[in-house]
Amino acid sequence: MDKDPDRERVRAHLYPPIDPFDQRTLDVGDGHTVYVEQCGNPDGIPVVVLHGGPGGGCSPAMRRYFDPARYRVVLFDQRGCGRSRPHASVAANTTWHLVADIELIRRTLGIDSWAVFGGSWGATLSLIYAQAHPDRARALILRGVFLMTQGELDWFYGGGAGRFWPDLWARFCDPIPEDERGDMIGAYHRRLFSGDMPTETRCARAWSGWENALASIANDGPGGDGPGHYARAFARIENHYFTNMGFLAPDQAILSNMDRIADIPGVVVQGRYDMICPPVSAHTLVSGWPAARLEMVPRAGHALSEPGIGRALVAATDAFAADPAVSAPR
Repeated sequence: MDKDPDRERVRAHLYPPIDPFDQRTLDVGDGHTVYVEQCGNPDGIPVVVLHGGPGGGCSPAMRRYFDPARYRVVLFDQRGCGRSRPHASVAANTTWHLVADIELIRRTLGIDSWAVFGGSWGATLSLIYAQAHPDRARALILRGVFLMTQGELDWFYGGGAGRFWPDLWARFCDPIPEDERGDMIGAYHRRLFSGDMPTETRCARAWSGWENALASIANDGPGGDGPGHYARAFARIENHYFTNMGFLAPDQAILSNMDRIADIPGVVVQGRYDMICPPVSAHTLVSGWPAARLEMVPRAGHALSEPGIGRALVAATDAFAADPAVSAPR
């Protein structure tokens, strides 16, 4: 099989694969347990990695954006996905449960403060966590910014992105009767939580496939949706969060609380042609964040795996590792 040149290029900018030095399952309450792992240098700069979705889970590739000699990398699967249990569960699964879980992990591991690294929904959660606990966030490294606003949801699930990808949008709409297509999130919610496993799995694949298809600028066709159990957890949890607008009250909107993190250094890496999270959100965010800078990556989309995105993220983590304000013990 021929090698994928884009994948080979991004690998060239990443650190070599590493194995965890610690893996555990943490009881976070409410009947949930979350998978947690640590990699790199146990005495290095702590950094917590927040995966996307919600519902995506962490992967071994996420370990590779950090110098293993200089970073203590903490990854975990958020409630209901990956190796966390119960699988695909949305009970007691909200943004504020996740913020509390992050703090429980930090305290359990004996970490005073850490850098926070996240993309897409992981960027959303990174910002919300830092605004809730600004004394615990040394720096933020974000990718593909999503601010959990109605406008962003309307873009992706209301036909905006579908104007660029009409064939794939038609595939996404196909499981939904025409009279329900005015609210695609609501229509999918009824099916993803129908209690009928074949229906839930079929619609989960369609939901996941729509997002995966638009993730990379290199893609020009239907995206893979992964195994049925993965797609079901991803789609159910993501839809649950979007149905509830991220569980953010009006006074908890990210842009309304930027003063809380104004002095925390940040780097925002954004693909110029991101179809899932359009660049206007990243631009607006950094415009109100004096300590942050925006790196717009040309000819790049949304995916963490894209060469330009990977190169910029590694450059950011390397720069923070060399910055005494971030790397000094606290």
